[in-house]
Amino acid sequence: GRCKMKKPSAEQKDILNQEEAIVYFGLSRRKFYKLLKEGKDTPFMAMYGSRRPIIRTEFAKYLEKHPELRRRT
Repeated sequence: GRCKMKKPSAEQKDILNQEEAIVYFGLSRRKFYKLLKEGKDTPFMAMYGSRRPIIRTEFAKYLEKHPELRRRT
């Protein structure tokens, strides 16, 4: 059969889709989507046409300043 390449995990990727970012960083979905909708102060956002992927390293820095985006555990 064809050999399937294993998808890289989130920490191996520089660019995450929104779902991966939510799971990887343990985000509050509501707060995260609200932030994206407001769209200001989102230096971690890459623009590819209508897709808006997240630059993982930039978002990690952003989260240090905005820990309230994480889900409370």
